[in-house]
Amino acid sequence: VKNMITGAAQMDGGILVVSAADGPMPQTREHILLARQVGVPALVVYLNKVDMVDDPELLDLVELEVRELLSKYEFPGDEIPIVKGSALAALEGRDEEMGKKSIEALMQVVDDYIPQPDRPKDKPFLMPIEDV
Repeated sequence: VKNMITGAAQMDGGILVVSAADGPMPQTREHILLARQVGVPALVVYLNKVDMVDDPELLDLVELEVRELLSKYEFPGDEIPIVKGSALAALEGRDEEMGKKSIEALMQVVDDYIPQPDRPKDKPFLMPIEDV
């Protein structure tokens, strides 16, 4: 949690990865709450392990749970893009639609949904340093 807080305070957006097989877990709730508290302005969701779920209704139920949880913590749950896929399938090079193409779709959603911030280029470079 400490590492997440340190990094999240500077983030312009994030990817929330949720297991389709398990649904939102207590740690998922913590990550959403922390993202809200440190001011992460935008999230996208990757619903992972969809290859382990045979029932499309169960996938819809997990998606609904995630959207409700996001809304509970004041993110626009109904608007946040959710990409379904399998990271393991992408790594192993199997089921291209569920694997590689889902990762490509996720990256496209990140590019489209999370705005590119305008950074001042005429100011000095600042970098946080910790535990020296």
